[in-house]
Amino acid sequence: MRLLHTSDWHLGRSFHGVGMLDAQRSFVDQLVRAVSTHAVDVVLIAGDVYDRALPGVDVVRLLDDALVRLTEAGATVVLTSGNHDSAIRLGFASRLLERGGVHLRTRLADLDQPLILPLEPGGETGTESAVPSGGAAGAQGASGAAVLAIYGIPWLEPRLVADQLGAEPASHFTVTRAATDLIRADVARRSAHGTVHSVVLAHTFASGGISSDSERDLSIGGVGAVPLDLFDGFSYTALGHLHGRQTLSPQVRYSGSPLAYSFSEANHSKGSWLVDVGKEGVTAVSELLWEAPRKLAVLRGPIAELLESGDHAWAEDAYCQITLTDAQRPQQAMERLRARFPDTLVLGFDPQGGAAKASTSYSTRLAEAEDDLSVCCGFLDHVRGRDADDAERLALAGALDNVRLREASL
Repeated sequence: MRLLHTSDWHLGRSFHGVGMLDAQRSFVDQLVRAVSTHAVDVVLIAGDVYDRALPGVDVVRLLDDALVRLTEAGATVVLTSGNHDSAIRLGFASRLLERGGVHLRTRLADLDQPLILPLEPGGETGTESAVPSGGAAGAQGASGAAVLAIYGIPWLEPRLVADQLGAEPASHFTVTRAATDLIRADVARRSAHGTVHSVVLAHTFASGGISSDSERDLSIGGVGAVPLDLFDGFSYTALGHLHGRQTLSPQVRYSGSPLAYSFSEANHSKGSWLVDVGKEGVTAVSELLWEAPRKLAVLRGPIAELLESGDHAWAEDAYCQITLTDAQRPQQAMERLRARFPDTLVLGFDPQGGAAKASTSYSTRLAEAEDDLSVCCGFLDHVRGRDADDAERLALAGALDNVRLREASL
């Protein structure tokens, strides 16, 4: 059986004011092709499907289209909610959707209710309640044939779920431990009747993960990171929340987001994980890369060098974040840069060679001003980081003269 691990679609998100819906449609196209090309049996989506709790109509329509196409391509879908999703809204009609092959795990009550998939011929597929102690064998049947049990841990807000899980004190660690303990107990009960290989989806920040600028901090309400050993014993843990694809251990991985949502992800290689599972357990994990619709460029230097150097030609059709290092802030910097880099979205200034000026406070410079013109020019320099040129000094001097003439006439 082949699984595809993905997460953090953030449907409806924008990138520095640029809408991403077309790029997200392109990702869905790639995902559906990958399901067919790589004979994927199950698509695992580990939370943050939407970017906000109340997504727009066109965003909901895109998810609907994605789920229909994935199931038509032959895949079963298992989906959990993340901290950006509304678990209640995302989980609407979950029992009905199961009939079409889409299994939502957004409720605490479903933590120990896995999707059971046979790993040997003749087994039955199903979603079951926890097997009672000493109870029936469930989907693996009396034969003890190997099965895959897929569990989903939705985003757990400690302050809201700690009491229900009996987790004290309320923290990300205690609620996640309570959730994994429930799952581990269910796996143990099922294993008494046959071989069970367990896959767990979880939307959380696990220790050792590398974050980026586009994730929402999870630390409010308790310690943010949970220890990796909470996932010991599971055949594979499909994590969501961090946007960089990364391996924390051979069995615990983040798929990352399919698209870059901040310039801190400019060097990310976006993709997913293909996980092969047989009756002996996980047999292989391989990367599956997504094609980015637009490159990201993070450029830095003096404006003249950025505009003239051939080294930056590759960035002319990229989304750009540019930091200018000129000692004085160049005039019409954004307009000039967009003449070469039309999709410059972020412009910053880090003047080099201006340390002496920066070390002098504005109030000190104001006190040392020789005349009214020096005060005006000093203010202009203070707010924009560039001295007044000759034309500006002439205009300011003329304005001051007009003020003096008006005062003299009163």
